[in-house]
Amino acid sequence: MGQEISHSSFSDEDFNRFRDRVVAETALLEQWMADGVLDQGEPMAGSEIEAWLVHDRGLPAPVNQAFLEHMNDPMVVPELSTFNVELNTQPLAFSDGMFYHMHDELADLWQRCDQVAGREAAHMLMIGILPTVQQSDLCLGNISGMQRYQALNEQVLRMRDGQPLMLDIHAQEHLVAEHDDVMLEAATTSFQIHLKIDPAGAVRAYNISKMISAPMVALAANSPFLFGHELWDETRIPLFEQSVAVGASDYSKRVTFGVRYAEHSIMECFEANRDRYPMLLPQLMDEPVESLAHLRLHNGTIWRWNRPLVGVSENGKAHIRIEHRVAPSGPSTLDVIANAAFYFGLVRELMATEENPEARLPFINAKENFYSSACLGLEARVVWFDGQEGSVADLCLQKLIPQARAGLRRLGISRDETDYWLDIIEARVESHQTGARWQREWVAQNGKDFPALVRTYRERQNSGNPVHSWAI
Repeated sequence: MGQEISHSSFSDEDFNRFRDRVVAETALLEQWMADGVLDQGEPMAGSEIEAWLVHDRGLPAPVNQAFLEHMNDPMVVPELSTFNVELNTQPLAFSDGMFYHMHDELADLWQRCDQVAGREAAHMLMIGILPTVQQSDLCLGNISGMQRYQALNEQVLRMRDGQPLMLDIHAQEHLVAEHDDVMLEAATTSFQIHLKIDPAGAVRAYNISKMISAPMVALAANSPFLFGHELWDETRIPLFEQSVAVGASDYSKRVTFGVRYAEHSIMECFEANRDRYPMLLPQLMDEPVESLAHLRLHNGTIWRWNRPLVGVSENGKAHIRIEHRVAPSGPSTLDVIANAAFYFGLVRELMATEENPEARLPFINAKENFYSSACLGLEARVVWFDGQEGSVADLCLQKLIPQARAGLRRLGISRDETDYWLDIIEARVESHQTGARWQREWVAQNGKDFPALVRTYRERQNSGNPVHSWAI
């Protein structure tokens, strides 16, 4: 959940003092890691899903303030724009039945949200990029009221010396646009998967999460349209990277796949945050150094597609978790939980069975795989371990889905539950009908009537069926 701040204007002294606290808290985290003080308990799973509020016609509904007041649920919080919200699920230990539980919790919360949205003549929608959103909707008049977002906009523009942000996305069509604020980011909604992990295993989990980002983004893709243009299968990826473009190089981009694997310790990421990334939100807090409050706030302004985070467990100890951010929102609650099951199972199995995967899949190949898969979806060709080449769809069917099945069994998930969720992934890959493909096929048959596309999509989503079974 986005950490709120109390004001949006900062002095040079604020930046200096905030940086000093980040330095001190990073040193403390490093000491805790060396001393074995961090939580080393069982792994846990969690998730966040960002959603749209839309009117009957399928257009954005900027009503999240009234919606949130009526909802009055700490698990439902604001997002950057007034037509987005974020839903959170409770973290769960890995055990048989957990994915059913995760789904039931999300589906129940989703239904309650949709009922409350109805009071504002709106509906909930989970989709990576809303096809009806216009550039004019992404204006400061539609920014959420949190000070955090006001400050983020001011600081990003300060770092750009007031220069507009530039969009340049080339695919089937070519989109070039200028934008004067960070609200472009509001067009990107995701399903974020969290894995709490023993610090000793964090490097391997982080690196493997990077490796499997390509198949994850390919099979989950759900964002082919932006501002009337047909673009990447997962246009969220270039859009988010360009919407807060303040880094001069790959070493300081705020939204990034990164420049290498972690080598020895997950601390390398937190050290890079301290050393390479200017402070964006230098909110000073009256918190003890042990809370790591400034480190966590700074970390929250660096949006790696795979992001190490520090949290606090129920036992009061700090813990490390990996946030996997590559999957879009939607198309259905079944689809997003199936995506999570695939991710957790695959990470577990590769950690258990693949020796020295970093040497067998060079970072440059993992990175190229990711962007190719975001652009082309299941049609992308990728390089896998030991230089094997082929389509990402074949890789999933022949290797990764069977490995994810084995990994879920290692995590204590029954064969029946494993098959239930991964059969959804398998059917989606076999049919090639992701959310992105369904949207493209609908437009191919019906033309670029985006309000009608959104209405039809919402009907299919409300059916509760996974996307591979949706009729055009």
